[in-house]
Amino acid sequence: MRKVICMLVAVVSLALFSGQAYAQRYLPGMKAVELRGGFAEGSKSPLNHYAGFAVSGYTKKANRWVVGAEYLLKNYEYRNVTVPRTQFTAEGGYYLKFLSDPSKTLFLSIGGSALTGYETVNWGNKMLYDGSKLLAKDAFIYGGAITLELETYVTDRIVLLAGIRERALWGGSLSVFTMQFGLGVNSSSIKNITAYEYRGNKKDSHHGFSGTDGT
Repeated sequence: MRKVICMLVAVVSLALFSGQAYAQRYLPGMKAVELRGGFAEGSKSPLNHYAGFAVSGYTKKANRWVVGAEYLLKNYEYRNVTVPRTQFTAEGGYYLKFLSDPSKTLFLSIGGSALTGYETVNWGNKMLYDGSKLLAKDAFIYGGAITLELETYVTDRIVLLAGIRERALWGGSLSVFTMQFGLGVNSSSIKNITAYEYRGNKKDSHHGFSGTDGT
């Protein structure tokens, strides 16, 4: 009998925990901090890579806005050396969730972002080792990006990210488009979740009181 009671308690606890987990994901008003990094197309040795961070907020329809910054380094071969092209960009974007699993563990989103920043080629050094002079110039750049991103919830606070992004930036002297492949981690604030749930419960009870008062 004791074993049965223990099993029932465990099942009820698991059910309550699962319900809480469901309630604490993609809530309006949630804020999160994101770290990401990965590789850019044509990666050889040395690798073309990028890294960035962002702050995101969730909306009522389980979508989210993103504001962040990113660093990207892409190498170009010249004879037996490589010439680095480095971009520093700021981002503002919006992501639409269009697919999720029943357990609300996996979410697939597509996003569009506006980008602006600065590009430097060979870190501003115009002269190469053989005496040749670079024609590519440092410049301010602008454009946008389209991102397909998969979110996997590990806990209510920790989310693993995997994404593919196509960037298009004008203003520089080299190629406009760059494909990126990367991973990331997202950490949300429990304080924001708790505050939202409190406001929601308070609002519901207020409506119930008003209904009673009106009769």
